[in-house]
Amino acid sequence: MNNIYTVGQVNAYIRSMFQQDFLLRRVSVQGEVSNLTYHRSGHIYFTIKDESAAISCVMFAGDRKGLAFAMKSGDRVVVTGSVEVYVRDGRYQLYAKKIELAGAGLLYERYLALKAELEEMGMFAREYKQPIPAYVRRLGIVTAPTGAAVQDIRNISLRRNPYIQLILFPALVQGDGAAESIVRGIETLDALGVDCIIVGRGGGSIEDLWAFNEEIVARAIFNCRTPIISAVGHETDTTIADFVADLRAPTPSAAAELAVCDVREMLRRLESGRQHLNAGMRANLKSARNRLDAAASRWKYLSPENQIREKRQRLADLEIRMMDRTERLIEERRRSCDRYAELLEQRSSRSLDAANHRLEILIRRLDGLSPVRKLSQGYAYVEDRNGVNVSSVHAAAVGDMLQIRVTDGVIGAEVTSLEEQRRETDG
Repeated sequence: MNNIYTVGQVNAYIRSMFQQDFLLRRVSVQGEVSNLTYHRSGHIYFTIKDESAAISCVMFAGDRKGLAFAMKSGDRVVVTGSVEVYVRDGRYQLYAKKIELAGAGLLYERYLALKAELEEMGMFAREYKQPIPAYVRRLGIVTAPTGAAVQDIRNISLRRNPYIQLILFPALVQGDGAAESIVRGIETLDALGVDCIIVGRGGGSIEDLWAFNEEIVARAIFNCRTPIISAVGHETDTTIADFVADLRAPTPSAAAELAVCDVREMLRRLESGRQHLNAGMRANLKSARNRLDAAASRWKYLSPENQIREKRQRLADLEIRMMDRTERLIEERRRSCDRYAELLEQRSSRSLDAANHRLEILIRRLDGLSPVRKLSQGYAYVEDRNGVNVSSVHAAAVGDMLQIRVTDGVIGAEVTSLEEQRRETDG
């Protein structure tokens, strides 16, 4: 059976999970202040938000020393603190230790305006993005010659492909002249004909990263014929260069992984392909050998000599079968003729006896129906002068002359009277 916990236990467990997350123990979040409330206890409650989300924040009275200005709704600030769960209400919030204006206020507005303008011009459109080559041999890098970014790109690139050629353009990535230096680096490496260019630097504030938000840098990236990977700041930092570049990497290290293929993985795929090719070739050779053996067997079977021998044997077998069948047919016909003659003879004898018997019956029947025989038995046959038989009183009239035939002659008579007699019927 599943364990059953109280609401407080669940919320406490979630709070412990938040506390164990290193990132959430000290995090800096940038956004716009809203729902600001200065409580009489000295605590400050507010919300920071951006275009897609919002998070509740609180700064306790004991941490007010971390706020050096009069914060108001609408300010763009960077809040540094820890994200924890409030067990009683079961909700998480940012407990602020330090709040700074994002000098950011004005810079961020400029950032949003330039971003909207360039997006409307189509410089962020997907159809203009160039694919990153699968196998980069010459990798250009535009970044500061010192710092973690160039070392991360170098280490990861050489680890993945020891044979790759790295070409660094040491550029200013912060301060006056940084944007122009980045543009020169992009144009120089593009002219050298490298396979891919990484443009980037490590993390920092919006002021530190501002060179990558300049329009001249955006246009240099857009006009570059070489595919460019933008790798500016940390994963949470986003610059105009990220939107214009052909591919955005969250960090310089990730950019190196995206640009440089892993030689070991490539060799593994080649070895796998070689094994697959060898296996296919062996299978094809085996199949071809089987087809060749089958063709040889078939040729041997279909050779002219073998065909003549087979057909001669078949003709001999057919001749024997034909002779045997002919003899059987002759014997069967002879037996059939003998049986037919015997049956014909028996049928003729029986037919003659039956015909004689039927003839005798017909003679006797004819004799019984003979008029002469009837007359000899005392009956007479009466007919009128036209020879029509008179069998009813209605067939004659008084005065008619009739002829009465008897056994030994004809008697002429005249009808003198007629008397009808009714036959008595049964019932």
